[in-house]
Amino acid sequence: MRLLGSGILLVAALGAGGLLRAAPPAADVDPCLDSLTAPSLRCAQAPSARFDATGRLWVTWAQSGHVYVSQSDDRGRNFATPVKVNATPQKIGAHGENRPKIAFGPQGEIYVSWTELLSKRFTGQIRFTHSLDGGRSFSAPLIVNDDRTEISHRFDTLAVDGDGNILIAWLDKRDQARAAGRGDEYLGAALYYTWSADRGQSFRPNRKLLDNSCECCRIAAAVDPDGQPALMWRHVFGDHIRDHALVSFDAPGAPTEPVRVSFDEWRVDACPHHGPALDIDADGVYHMVWFDNAERRHGVFYAHSGNRGRSLTEPVSVGVYEAGAGHADVLAHAGHVYLAWQEFDGRVNRVRLMRSADGGDTWQPVEDIAQSDGDVDYPFLLTDGKAVYVAWYARAEGFRLLPVGEGE
Repeated sequence: MRLLGSGILLVAALGAGGLLRAAPPAADVDPCLDSLTAPSLRCAQAPSARFDATGRLWVTWAQSGHVYVSQSDDRGRNFATPVKVNATPQKIGAHGENRPKIAFGPQGEIYVSWTELLSKRFTGQIRFTHSLDGGRSFSAPLIVNDDRTEISHRFDTLAVDGDGNILIAWLDKRDQARAAGRGDEYLGAALYYTWSADRGQSFRPNRKLLDNSCECCRIAAAVDPDGQPALMWRHVFGDHIRDHALVSFDAPGAPTEPVRVSFDEWRVDACPHHGPALDIDADGVYHMVWFDNAERRHGVFYAHSGNRGRSLTEPVSVGVYEAGAGHADVLAHAGHVYLAWQEFDGRVNRVRLMRSADGGDTWQPVEDIAQSDGDVDYPFLLTDGKAVYVAWYARAEGFRLLPVGEGE
């Protein structure tokens, strides 16, 4: 499977912000590598797409040291001129497992977080900005992690709870650095979080949720019908067993006891760069999908839980392991559950889909919904509250918002 190593992607419909410079580049020069190229989804690195409460599609991405935001009122066919989020250029964490995030507040606030990479290898800090004027301008970016040592604070995730509190969680190596200073062993990183109760003007002191998270896999976040968030991540259990854990919240400062939710016993002294996905349906059922490469059981798996992860259904195998099935996403909507993932047969990358009409208990046959014979990004599921879509970027075909569910 060929993933865009640099995150450079092409979009078919560029819109107002997608025009290149007047002078055409040489045929063998990629204009997206030129810092003078105008910002657009054509040159997006690791974009994230999401609908707001009005059904408008928003996308955030990195390009030439900046994070940009743009919106579309016609389901991605045309985009408005991109707005620059950070005035000062930075090295942005922008690849498959680490990308800018976007979320929305109850009064139309727009929140964006990302990881700024620092000079030392594998180091970074978490940045955040907000817009209170509909995305026309953004505040000066804050640094969210209160430990400012040049170590790894990376792989952020962003969620807004039912009261409008902004939750940011990330993988943090401050405890690993302290342990190393004492000569002690410390596996992986730790999961830290903080929250803002004032629309992103400030954040509370950082809190540690758990030691020994995996150090470079994405964190999944979802919000339940009561407006309370939950997080799922790859964790290090015992002697380098890299399975998954989950924590839910009763309030921003009141996380529940974390629980282990996968038991595949994948023993590996390395980071898989392959995080999970999580969604919560209208009945409060948690829907989870993950990948492992354990000896006994390996591939992509799906399960759901009606008690916040304390017990799960028997995991269902998803996709073809031999075809590299991976980087799956999950979305629950209107009683249906959707799984999307990608596979590569040695020639063509495919986005594949499974859907369930009974809350994830049984599944309809696998569908091929898109393909590309070039470099691709990961597929992501999203909804505007009516229909369900897969957002997928490919170098050859560009940005595609593929309808796959109710209201399509």
